Amino acid sequence: MTDDLKNLFEQARACRLCEAVLPHGCRPVLRGSPSARLLIVGQAPGARVHASGIPWNDPSGDRLRQWLAMDRDAFYDESRIAIVPMGLCYPGTAPKGGDYPPRPECAPLWHPPLRAALTGVRLTLLVGSYAQAHYLGNRRQRTMTDTVAAWRDYLPEFLPLPHPSWRNTAWLKKNPWFDAELVTALRRRVTAALDG
Repeated sequence: MTDDLKNLFEQARACRLCEAVLPHGCRPVLRGSPSARLLIVGQAPGARVHASGIPWNDPSGDRLRQWLAMDRDAFYDESRIAIVPMGLCYPGTAPKGGDYPPRPECAPLWHPPLRAALTGVRLTLLVGSYAQAHYLGNRRQRTMTDTVAAWRDYLPEFLPLPHPSWRNTAWLKKNPWFDAELVTALRRRVTAALDG
């Protein structure tokens, strides 16, 4: 790892900017290396990820790896895949269920320098509406569904995906085109980014 990226990751992992408002404290979870070809930008770590310190180490990660047709060893190969969520720390669970949104301070502080230092990235997966809003801005569609359906418009740099949470199981059933069309294209694009 280059000194610049190593220092950035060390600084990000030591970040305590939101400590006063995070109910479970700070534990930034991210990974990557200068040789990473794929960047996965999700929402924020959940409770299980916060406990383990391993990104996507939960049922959502299992579904994401299924979409990618990738086993855990390949998925966690930092030399090929970088993982930087919109919020680096677990924001806690909302009273009505589901996690709170990523802290708004996090992405503006850490994403620009980290993305600039991850110079080998060929494709960025924007997993969920928070990542899509940040990276696509006014280029995104009216809804997350419309944004994901327009995935071709954001290539070759970005590929938007729904969040793989169990909470989106109904969405997946309601939108069969995702499995029928986009998952195949996702696997092909990811393979090309990693091996091309």
